[in-house]
Amino acid sequence: MSKVIIIAEAGVNHNGDLALAKKLVDKAKEANVDFVKFQTGIPELLVSTLAPKAEYQKRETDSSQTQLDMIKSISLSFPEFRTLKSYCDESRINFLSTPFEEQSIDFLNDLGMDYFKVPSGEITNLPYLEYISSLGRDVILSTGMSNLSEIETALNVLKRGLSDDQISILHCTTEYPAPFNEVNLNVIPMLKAAFGLKVGYSDHTKGLEASIAAVALGAEIIEKHYTLDRSMIGPDHKASIEPSELKQLVSSIRNIEVALGHSVKKVTPSERLNIAVARKSIHIKHDLMKGEKLSKNDFIMKRPGNGISPIDYHKYCGRVLATDLPKDHMLKEEDLL
Repeated sequence: MSKVIIIAEAGVNHNGDLALAKKLVDKAKEANVDFVKFQTGIPELLVSTLAPKAEYQKRETDSSQTQLDMIKSISLSFPEFRTLKSYCDESRINFLSTPFEEQSIDFLNDLGMDYFKVPSGEITNLPYLEYISSLGRDVILSTGMSNLSEIETALNVLKRGLSDDQISILHCTTEYPAPFNEVNLNVIPMLKAAFGLKVGYSDHTKGLEASIAAVALGAEIIEKHYTLDRSMIGPDHKASIEPSELKQLVSSIRNIEVALGHSVKKVTPSERLNIAVARKSIHIKHDLMKGEKLSKNDFIMKRPGNGISPIDYHKYCGRVLATDLPKDHMLKEEDLL
């Protein structure tokens, strides 16, 4: 298995404050993630003045505020993103940001990133996908709120300008936080089988379990929202993990990568050391005299396991003793005629 790509999704958890965004970069770096990701958009080009908030946004922000006003209040400008990208470069952590319209796509393309991250909300935005495809950059496509037909349509658009090895898809449940009974992690291997592409998981659940399980199911990319403090005001903080949990997530994923290993069932080097201790050998159940013929009733299987294996006990039934044997004696070939 190749190394899982771990994306720490800072998103808009900087609340529109560049200093907080830099602190989020610092925490992502401390956790040893592969990428720190933000969201880039011009609010007026993203939502109309009449666009309502999602229910989770109403819960976590001023309910009287419009979606447009909310997004304006938590957005960074292009110059601030340029500063943030430089800060990531200096901090030696990879920068990503999700663009939400063409001007932001152009800006981020000029800024230089390893991937374009397409958010779930744009999966049916064909003009957006066509423009992303035309730039020839690698793409990670989130698939929240979609069905297989919509995913296939989006991929067909992206493939006009991109090869299969340039496209990854993320399973996702677009709710904040996502309820566990709607996570459906078994979709991950299904998507791999259906499309033959690299598949990952964008995790909006509380806690770490879903991300860790996703890796065990074959996810090659994990994206997880994080924040400096879940008690902060803002739409995504409550559904995010905190820095200590981000460190734990990275450590757990790296352990799972190693633990998955290979698909060959064989005795491992460390297990070999325990065979004699944990397995059993044929022992004598009661005192026996020279010349007696052995039967199953004369055997008791006890540790240690460095003698004759019980797997072969039937071969010793009917054998004749060459010497007297006391109770609890471990049977050996030299005891027999």
